[in-house]
Amino acid sequence: MTRPNNAIVRYTLANRINHWITAICFVLLVLSGLSMFHPMLFFLSGLFGGGQWTRAVHPWIGVVLLISYLGLIVQFWRENLLNQDDAAWMKSIGPVIANDEEHTPPVGRNNAGQKLVFWSMTLLVPVLFLSGLAIWEVYFGSATSIPVQRAAALIHSLAALAAIIIWIIHVYAAIWVRHSVRAMTQGYVTPGWAWRHHRKWLVELARQDKTDSRKPRT
Repeated sequence: MTRPNNAIVRYTLANRINHWITAICFVLLVLSGLSMFHPMLFFLSGLFGGGQWTRAVHPWIGVVLLISYLGLIVQFWRENLLNQDDAAWMKSIGPVIANDEEHTPPVGRNNAGQKLVFWSMTLLVPVLFLSGLAIWEVYFGSATSIPVQRAAALIHSLAALAAIIIWIIHVYAAIWVRHSVRAMTQGYVTPGWAWRHHRKWLVELARQDKTDSRKPRT
């Protein structure tokens, strides 16, 4: 599909590559983790070459996920800071769920839901990584006691469950809001989309363009 002339860049190529590396790692971790979580799900280990390979590769994918998510934090933490607009957005959660933008307060680049997903994963990814280290027997088994490993396994499982739920909400919201996925695959949105879903962000971009156009050229 040809990009329209008035398209607005929402995510750069670097943003999108970083996001999809994180997303792919997360899906792989979910599949490999579930295969080790319960015997009924062990068949998923076939995707990784069997039980031994699954056990071996799972923590390394976790390392890649941590590094990749740190990249997302560096790129997006500023625009995910909570403000008064987010409180108003949360109070209007009914129209938000109904996709009724006429009765939804205007927001900036990200709404409160997107910010909560970002900060929730910012908390859960390190918890998953640190608890995973405690049960990574090949390298850290001798450094942790059995009670510590049991506690870490429980924390790891609960954090993984929370992360999976947040991921499902994130994916559902991206599909529910039409053309949101295109922003992360092709990098752009239309002015109409921005006006409908992130009006204050569009106004900020317009003001910035107006200011830049007034600057003298050397």
